[in-house]
Amino acid sequence: MKNKSSGKNKSSGFTLIELITVMVILGIMAVVALPKFIDLSEGAKQAAVDSVAGNLASAMALNYAGAVAQEMGIAGASHFAVDDCSDAGALILDGIPAGYVITPSPAASLGLVATCTLTANAKTAQFIAIGAP
Repeated sequence: MKNKSSGKNKSSGFTLIELITVMVILGIMAVVALPKFIDLSEGAKQAAVDSVAGNLASAMALNYAGAVAQEMGIAGASHFAVDDCSDAGALILDGIPAGYVITPSPAASLGLVATCTLTANAKTAQFIAIGAP
């Protein structure tokens, strides 16, 4: 369609230079952002191991509290016998997730505290084990 005042054709749309400029900017943004997303997966793996280790530590503490309550004669109190770190998996419903390994450390008597190591996906975390008779 001709413009009556100037006599030139008017077209709408983007020029090739504008399209290339936008593509270059998007490419630069992708290159800058991609390493940040890759780093997130390693952090997520470590967070998962830390979470399971925290659950194991909480289960050991609650089990110890149950042993103390039962020793004091509180009705309905119960606990599981725990004499090393590997017993911690039995305190969690359905046990520890597949692929997780607990490195045992002795925690033989009630009140004895030991540091245990949990490993999965080449990540490790430590948790405190409290023995219970």
